[in-house]
Amino acid sequence: MAVTKKKTTSQPGTKKVPERRCVGCQGTFPKKDLLRVLRSPEGEISIDFTGKKSGRGAYLCKNEACFKKARKSGIIRRALECEITDEIYDELEKEVKLGQ
Repeated sequence: MAVTKKKTTSQPGTKKVPERRCVGCQGTFPKKDLLRVLRSPEGEISIDFTGKKSGRGAYLCKNEACFKKARKSGIIRRALECEITDEIYDELEKEVKLGQ
């Protein structure tokens, strides 16, 4: 009994847009529309504007209400499994306001 492969329905030449889930609102968005908070292998916390640095990342949409919810609940801290300083939160808040 021969197994036949399913044909893909995507058009030739089109690329799949990578999507990520926001830790605040749990919505799914294109990766380029989100902010990435990164914990590097050395344990340093920063904002990854390129989306390509190595380490554990947590994505956050550029919505102020979502940011406030994530900060209040500590979801970024839990996602990265380390403490987040107020400087990082302040920098994130500034980027969220610029992104709106």
